[in-house]
Amino acid sequence: MLPLDGITVVALEQAVAAPFASRQLADLGARVIKIERPGVGDFARSYDSTVKGMASHFVWLNRSKESLTLNLKRGEAIVILDRLLARADVFLHNLAPGAVDRLGVDAGTLRRKYPRLISCVISGYGLSGPYQNQKAYDLLVQAEAGLLSVTGSEETPCKVGISIADIAGGMYAYSGILVALITRGKTGEGSRIEISLLEALGEWMSYPALYTRYGGAPPPRTGASHAAIAPYGPFANREGSLVYLGIQNEREWTRFCEQVLERPELTTDPRFESNAKRVANRVALHALIDAVFQKLDGREMVERLQLAQIANARMNTIVEFLEHPQLEARHRWRQIDSPVGPLWTLLPPIASDNLEPRMEPIPALGEHSEIILKELGFDSDSIAGFLRTGVI
Repeated sequence: MLPLDGITVVALEQAVAAPFASRQLADLGARVIKIERPGVGDFARSYDSTVKGMASHFVWLNRSKESLTLNLKRGEAIVILDRLLARADVFLHNLAPGAVDRLGVDAGTLRRKYPRLISCVISGYGLSGPYQNQKAYDLLVQAEAGLLSVTGSEETPCKVGISIADIAGGMYAYSGILVALITRGKTGEGSRIEISLLEALGEWMSYPALYTRYGGAPPPRTGASHAAIAPYGPFANREGSLVYLGIQNEREWTRFCEQVLERPELTTDPRFESNAKRVANRVALHALIDAVFQKLDGREMVERLQLAQIANARMNTIVEFLEHPQLEARHRWRQIDSPVGPLWTLLPPIASDNLEPRMEPIPALGEHSEIILKELGFDSDSIAGFLRTGVI
């Protein structure tokens, strides 16, 4: 038995943020009914076709769900949605601001009709304020949150290579819904949860925000190095390949000087005797480190770092990540079914000795419409009529 067995989530969702939240609920056993547009579905279905004809984002975010198609511009579809919500525990959505209000399923209306229902809305900038109606794609939120200003090289700002604003929003929606379920178990009452992508990513931007507010200047863009810790980042060896390392405290700095650089006198060099001074003298510090590492090949470099217990890593390609020996040793890959056949995917990262996450198929568009409508009390003639008139 999974922790969320018996919990039903109705997800009026698209793209990344809400599907990521609901998929994690499905991993824990919740029944997730994904509502999609007839004919086209969640537009993430057509982002690409690299996974045997399916989109990589959609495969990642939508296993273990049921797909129900509804044309919410039709009154009959609103009746169906209302019947679903009457039986649901959670209503999750990330439509454009105002869309659910126009459908008559806003949080206030639902609270009056279904006081035990947990309603969670994910928006770009929140449901009030001057930005409430602003479109909020992931890159745009990264820009508004200041993430681009601290990511990249000194010359060029860069976006993070994954949908980090959407992922942040999805994670807080997921954890917020879990909290709301616990609260309902104590009080018997549902909750209204609001998640803003800007505020979710803003939480993750707290370090540079505090650094800037109280330091007087923002942290500089430093590529793969760290703006506030040194040495921390990539260093090249004799072969030209990069090894990444990080020093976290003075004990590690001493071992690094003595065992890796074989320059014990650097531990008392006034330019480097604290992390703040190493950051201030980063150019001179890197020159000294490079002078040693340029004489070592990759194997020698890693051996010295390992013997000194200095954290280090090689930069893997995505192909190398797929073949990572740690993931293989811990049996983290699973096969799931899909409309295009079996696919490999990673287990969710919560590892528990009494929990095997649910890893069920990715749904075809509208695959479960007829089953769900029959559960709601619609007969075959009504369902055939819905199909004929484009309701589903």
